[in-house]
Amino acid sequence: MPKATSIVYQIYHDKQLSFTEAEIDFIEKKYRKVTFKKGEIILHAGEKVDCQYFVADGCLRTYLISKSGKEHTIQFAIKGWWISDYIGFFSGTDAALNIECLEDATLYKVSRSDVEDIFNQIPKTERFIRKKLERSFVSLQKRILANLSQTAKERYLNFTHDYPNVEQSVKNYHIASYLGITTESLSRIRKEISFTHS
Repeated sequence: MPKATSIVYQIYHDKQLSFTEAEIDFIEKKYRKVTFKKGEIILHAGEKVDCQYFVADGCLRTYLISKSGKEHTIQFAIKGWWISDYIGFFSGTDAALNIECLEDATLYKVSRSDVEDIFNQIPKTERFIRKKLERSFVSLQKRILANLSQTAKERYLNFTHDYPNVEQSVKNYHIASYLGITTESLSRIRKEISFTHS
């Protein structure tokens, strides 16, 4: 009987997908379990991007440091999400982003060549990942449009909807940098929402 508790079923969490023991063993050999402590930087800007990470537990963020030294949070990743510097990962260029652990984290790392091996050996995994990439692309465009057209309050409400379990795990300045506002503006928005619902 296939190992239903395998990490494979966490990564490819689709009720329509099932794997043989041989397929599970093949995939598991391509992923390496790694653990990091809160505050650790697992990728620095300028480094080679040789893998992507599946989050089994914990919370991480990618961020950019501008020339003026200001941090801009690009993405959060919680349990069941993926994280990397995807420009570097897919294009072979050095990282533009940093990845920081906001909590102790258990991750599964995989290289691009190993992902390709999995796709070639087990084609149903490629269809699954393609669908996830399509959803990610839609989400990215929605965020760009929101940043161009929505108020800070609307962007914050979108954030709490998209990341319902993140807010208690991250610092206010992480959220503010993700939204493109100051921590003071974030506090005002929260007070306004709290007053509206009281």
